[in-house]
Amino acid sequence: MKTALVFVADGVEEIETVGIVDTLRRGGIEVTMASISKDVVIVASRKVKIVADVLFDEIKDKDFDLLVLPGGADGAKNFSQHEELIKLFQKQKDAGKLYGAICASPAVVLSKSGLLKNISSATCYPALSDQLKSNASETNYNSQDRVVVSENCVTSQGPGTAIEYGLKLIELLVGKEKAEEVRKAMLV
Repeated sequence: MKTALVFVADGVEEIETVGIVDTLRRGGIEVTMASISKDVVIVASRKVKIVADVLFDEIKDKDFDLLVLPGGADGAKNFSQHEELIKLFQKQKDAGKLYGAICASPAVVLSKSGLLKNISSATCYPALSDQLKSNASETNYNSQDRVVVSENCVTSQGPGTAIEYGLKLIELLVGKEKAEEVRKAMLV
């Protein structure tokens, strides 16, 4: 079974977090939610409480087929300040394994930390495109596609693209047939 690690932090965007986790689980992927906060319970951007499966320290030495960062302005800021998280993503990237982010996180986390270096194209929340472009000048900002796959990095634009993003991740990890099965069952 393929595995995915989705990170959460205070201020993360609820729709993106739950939409991605739910969609991946429907695709038969073993998903773990890890909190980078001091507690497994985090308060998301619209004050919804989300309970992670584990704390970061419990999984930092484990391997996953996919690492994902939801967005949300404060969540992305919290991710960007967590050095061990950035190192884990760099290790994933260097190993040629899938990693990605949605909404604010491609601009605030991936581009600032060099995780878009040698990635030909990426997207993010449109209002943050200038930040992505200035921090990752060699990466083409793609405003046309809601989900962008470039090398082993998968990015997406925001809350309204979370399910589409999850379906693309299923396609990449499990296959097109399974992604289509889940899409139909979800009425997307």
